[in-house]
Amino acid sequence: MADFLTDIETLRDRARKEIDKGPVTDAYGADLKRVLQVLNEALATEIVCVLRYKRHYYTASGLYSEPVAAEFLEHAGEEQQHADKLAERIAQLGGEPDFNPDTLSTRAHTPYDASAGLIAMVREDLVAERVAVASYTEIIQWLGDKDPTTRRVFEDLLAQEEEHADDLRSLLERIPPESS
Repeated sequence: MADFLTDIETLRDRARKEIDKGPVTDAYGADLKRVLQVLNEALATEIVCVLRYKRHYYTASGLYSEPVAAEFLEHAGEEQQHADKLAERIAQLGGEPDFNPDTLSTRAHTPYDASAGLIAMVREDLVAERVAVASYTEIIQWLGDKDPTTRRVFEDLLAQEEEHADDLRSLLERIPPESS
């Protein structure tokens, strides 16, 4: 079995030599530039999800809209928390969170949706959640053990996106088709 620890003096010397890199040390195994790009794409995805859920919250109408709109609002808040976690990780890695509205929709994995009917809103939100689940799963696998902290951020987001997808599927099962 190989030694797993670098000697203390070497660790201290490296820490001082590249102090401006913050938490990114020689032990960081991922392509930092690509990780920052992926994080910014996920950030754009979460912001678009916030906007979509907010629109659906404010425009949901009809007999069954009240509990569905409440779910939209809850999801919007959780997607905002996701965006904040991603922006925080980007900054922690020395990058700049990209909030540019001019390119937001082109960087996002999920599209913005302006559906009018309640069932259409829920369906489009479910599709978006499924896209997030698939892309975050791929990102987690891609990161592997090269950036365990970013991987854990995505694992936390993935768990909540799966919960959102389950919530939306459940809503679809409860809304009568004629209500939209």
